[in-house]
Amino acid sequence: MWPDQRQMRLSSVGITLLVVCVAVGGAAAAATETRAPLAIGALVGLYFLFSIRVADQWEKVAVLRFGRFTGLRGPGLFWMIPIVDRLSRYVDQRVSVSNVSAESTLTRDTVPVNVDAIVFWMVWNPEKAILEVQDFTQAITLSAQTALRESIGRHELHQMVAEREMLGKELQRILDEKTTPWGITVQSVEIRDVQIPQALQDAMSREAQAERERRARTILGLAETEIAEMFGKAALTYQTNPVALHLRAMNMLYEAIKEKGAMVIVPSSAVETMGLGGMLATTSLAGAKPGVM
Repeated sequence: MWPDQRQMRLSSVGITLLVVCVAVGGAAAAATETRAPLAIGALVGLYFLFSIRVADQWEKVAVLRFGRFTGLRGPGLFWMIPIVDRLSRYVDQRVSVSNVSAESTLTRDTVPVNVDAIVFWMVWNPEKAILEVQDFTQAITLSAQTALRESIGRHELHQMVAEREMLGKELQRILDEKTTPWGITVQSVEIRDVQIPQALQDAMSREAQAERERRARTILGLAETEIAEMFGKAALTYQTNPVALHLRAMNMLYEAIKEKGAMVIVPSSAVETMGLGGMLATTSLAGAKPGVM
């Protein structure tokens, strides 16, 4: 017998017929003042109770007559002969989900990881699933767990973390090859979580921070080099072109004194070199009041 309590479930139709037969037998026994009609009605009702079964729309069940497979029944209402026939477990043909996990499994680079995965599968041939596998649900779960451990051992940690989709497809292919002869197909496998030890997480975090700091320092050094090269080119230009140097100096002086209330002290030699003495005097006279010298 299959260890499935649902194979003993009684249909509402059988229970209704039992009640009707007992009621009719009781009424006949009361009319004839004998117990025979009641006993006959009870026996007929018990026959209907144990011979009528109902399978849901998504279910199939195998009928064994004297231990030999006679066929599949369902969905809907079907008959069986009590004592002579017995039923297998009801097979659900909808998509089922199984959770599998691999704890403290070593990757290819000897890193212990805990991996959780979800397997989506369905029974496409109930006859094979019933007759060739004792408990196909447990078989799929154990097979998926074994395949997950083997796949972890063939990949490195960074592949486990970054290429989960690829790992799921590989597991789906391995499991589908194993379960197809059972009448079961594995539709997909999804890697839900990959956990590593806390000490290793801290080490990887420090390594990532050090790598980012190294990149930042490299970028800063490249920027300093480019700036120095540009300043060198500017110095060569100013060396051969004094007018450009004077214009740059005047621009720097303007930028310094354009803010309100700012004061800049410039050496007289610098003013004479840039020829600002006459220009400053002219500007002062232009801004003076009439009659004031």
